[in-house]
Amino acid sequence: MASITIRNLDDEVKRRLRVRAAEHGRSMEEEAREILRQVVALPTVPKNLGRAIHERFAAIDGVNLEIPPRSPMRAPPDFD
Repeated sequence: MASITIRNLDDEVKRRLRVRAAEHGRSMEEEAREILRQVVALPTVPKNLGRAIHERFAAIDGVNLEIPPRSPMRAPPDFD
């Protein structure tokens, strides 16, 4: 297995990593490994927004919204 060293890590980032590791019952080193695993495992191609919305609502058979009636447009303001 490979090793890496991270230099110049902000104190606040290190503190938050320590707290997060404690919350998950892991060492800081294991927490950092898990964060890296999760981030690297993410798909590199962004998901299509339209497809994501469709997938979200397809499970509940869509959403039917009442379409309000249209009214005529207002007259544009006259600046004369």
